[in-house]
Amino acid sequence: MCGICGKLHYNSAPIENGLMERMCRSFACRGPDDEGIYISGQANGGSGRVQVAFGHRRLSIIDLSTAGHQPMSNETDTLWVTYNGEIYNFRELKSRLIKNGHRFKSDTDTEVILHLYEEAGTGAVQKFNGMFAFALWNSQKEQLWVCRDRLGIKPLVYYWDGKHFAFASEIKALLCDPLIPKELDFEALELYLAFSYIPAPHTIFKGIKKLEPGHFLVLKDEELTIEKYWDIPPRNSLAEAGKSFNDQRRIFKDLLYRTLSQAVEKRLLADVPLGAFLSGGIDSSVIVALMSQHSSKPVQTFSIGFKEASLYDETHYAREVAQLYNTDHHEFKLTHRDMLDVFPEVLSTFDEPFADSSAIPTYIVSRETRRHVTVALSGDGGDELFAGYRSYLGEYWYRRYRMVPGFIRKGLIEALVRMVPDSRDVRVLEYVRRLKKFIRSTKGSFPERVLALKEIFSRDVRRKILSRSDPADKDLPLQHIKGLLGRFAADRLNCVLYADVKDSLPGDMLTKVDWMSMKNSLEVRVPFLDYQVVELAFQIPGALKLYRGETKYILKETFKDLLPKTLHHRPKAGFEIPISRWLKTDLKFLLDQYLDVDRIKNQGIFNYGVIEDLVRKHETSRTDTSWMLWNLIVFQYWHDEYFL
Repeated sequence: MCGICGKLHYNSAPIENGLMERMCRSFACRGPDDEGIYISGQANGGSGRVQVAFGHRRLSIIDLSTAGHQPMSNETDTLWVTYNGEIYNFRELKSRLIKNGHRFKSDTDTEVILHLYEEAGTGAVQKFNGMFAFALWNSQKEQLWVCRDRLGIKPLVYYWDGKHFAFASEIKALLCDPLIPKELDFEALELYLAFSYIPAPHTIFKGIKKLEPGHFLVLKDEELTIEKYWDIPPRNSLAEAGKSFNDQRRIFKDLLYRTLSQAVEKRLLADVPLGAFLSGGIDSSVIVALMSQHSSKPVQTFSIGFKEASLYDETHYAREVAQLYNTDHHEFKLTHRDMLDVFPEVLSTFDEPFADSSAIPTYIVSRETRRHVTVALSGDGGDELFAGYRSYLGEYWYRRYRMVPGFIRKGLIEALVRMVPDSRDVRVLEYVRRLKKFIRSTKGSFPERVLALKEIFSRDVRRKILSRSDPADKDLPLQHIKGLLGRFAADRLNCVLYADVKDSLPGDMLTKVDWMSMKNSLEVRVPFLDYQVVELAFQIPGALKLYRGETKYILKETFKDLLPKTLHHRPKAGFEIPISRWLKTDLKFLLDQYLDVDRIKNQGIFNYGVIEDLVRKHETSRTDTSWMLWNLIVFQYWHDEYFL
């Protein structure tokens, strides 16, 4: 895994080596093993009309020799590539290319990109199975090709003003270029307040965009075009009506087992130590079980738990799996102080506002895992493919809730629920909070109900808190959700899962894991997001994923014989971060520091009266507003880093 960057402009001024060095240095943690820079010129086959420069920081995983140095060229130096990722089928592709007469100087997947491009042009990407972001310069055609993997596992951002183009793994690298302005995008800010992350193609900066998953761009003759090269295909005959529920279950169990097992086996390719995150949940446990089947020696597994919060500690589940497969198990028990101590390190990593608090334990488990291995497999993606989150039960219970007579729902149930306080600090009041959120999600159209289950700040609060908002403006988060819900419309559950796989998975989960793992120079691989597994998952009807109120039904049925019985029907858990409690105790100073009245008014972005009301509700424990406050604190911390 690596960090990449580059620049292209259409004038005769040379691109400075110092700029590329600064860009590379900004994400040095992504590649501690090597650095390389390429700057084009007439000596390299170019006309001089177009100037191109590539930068690269390397984390050596495959072919640790200097032959893997990047940026890398073909034999004639007419093609150059800077590449971040892993192509798991590269040896199969390399074998075919050698038969076709290509000669290789390394045993890297990087070189396969160059030679396959020579044969297939931009169509080469269709043959890659992996996670990647890369840029390839063809000096003879004066054409730049920039590409991101199908699911958005690896990041890529870019800037284009009609003359100057730049790209990088991280925004902070782009901002090393003085030609790229730093201007806040208020539309992106509204999306952030709704989702706690900023979905592609937006970034928090005007003019800087994320290349969307499954897309590539081509820049030639001062024209930039973007093309979608992959999407999840529509359902095939395997899921057609006519087959019984039991027949479908049998067919998909067999296919799922074989496809995911093959995906795991592909991801064991490495020339460095390799292990796995093991949370004790279904997804990571399945990955470890399949790794053990394909490994000749015990798998190294890594878990974290909490010393002071046994209610949220799940290391005993992870231990059961580790014992069942005789893994080389490493367990880390955290105190709240351990997590509080890394707050500054975690928040300073983000180059745009990002308020998923589970980044904190993800950072710690990545840090501890890196002490033992360079590559770790994870179970990320399983929830979005097979309906593992509570929110997916929303539509299931919606239909049943609507069967209750309206006068009982509105006049009794909802009236009583509104009267009861809610809080994340107390288990019973946390259930009240969830019930309130569910009731909000029963109002309006299908897209409005989906958004209600996702959003942190409601539309009304967003309109009030943003000082520049116009009540007549379109609801950007709702428009965003509507744009994602058109596929699989006949299957409501798969419709929602598709939206999450295309949006919140790369925008939140994968971004979090990429930032936190690469901060520790750890590569994380995600077998569930092998594109063949993803395509299969969306052939499976939603009724086989959520069955009689049980989430992940088909996944559990497929792999139940590989797992301890205690895991078969356990509910979804995850990293629980007591933000609400901390904002009343250890982190209360953050409210005073970042949401101070004078600071907010001088800044001119937010209306202080709304923030004051959120703080008051939080302190009186009438309504839990901690996640909204946390989103604001994270934004303010980021704003200080980039604008003060």
